[in-house]
Amino acid sequence: MRILIYSYNYHPEPIGIAPLMTELAEGLVTKGHEVRVVTAMPNYPQRKIYPKYRGQLFCEEERNGVKIQRCYVAIHPNPGVVTRVLLDGSFSLLSFLQALKGWRPDVILSTSPSLPACIPVAVLKLIYGCPTVLSLQDILPEAAVRTGLISNQLAIRIFEVLEKFAYASATRVAVITDSFSKNLVSKGVPVSKIKRICNWVDTNFIRPLPKYDIELTH
Repeated sequence: MRILIYSYNYHPEPIGIAPLMTELAEGLVTKGHEVRVVTAMPNYPQRKIYPKYRGQLFCEEERNGVKIQRCYVAIHPNPGVVTRVLLDGSFSLLSFLQALKGWRPDVILSTSPSLPACIPVAVLKLIYGCPTVLSLQDILPEAAVRTGLISNQLAIRIFEVLEKFAYASATRVAVITDSFSKNLVSKGVPVSKIKRICNWVDTNFIRPLPKYDIELTH
């Protein structure tokens, strides 16, 4: 199967969604699938594009069998309403152009955040005639509002409209907890469209240890 992953964050960003999507993409390759990832120039958590990737509008690379297609984003160290619009707008437009370069996918998997990316993903769904899966790692804009990241009422309203569009345009919505499912159902998303898929962990690395005789390092 040919799988297009649409994710704002990816390797070499060390935290957040990036490691999760990187493991997923590379794991799918080991299962025999073709995978390409459309993503932004790495910038997280410093909110500055990494030195190696500066001065470029687009770039492509391959890592562990995954084709990575990156685009420039108008990132700013001090987030605000205007800078957020520039960030999301630049990623939505430029990532869409990158997504058109390459083979036709059998399915598109997009992650939230970035929520505005639901627009290019919906257009790609029509162009390629393939199903799309929206993987929710946060409930936006609720999470951003409650943590104080978004307080402007117009911005909140815009994100609420985008949220409804994201759920309506996706073929399936994957959530990581049952509470996410309840939240979506309360907003009118059909139960048949929602699937709970928990995030994974390497049980060979993270596992229970004996209660006693644990050697601590300093």
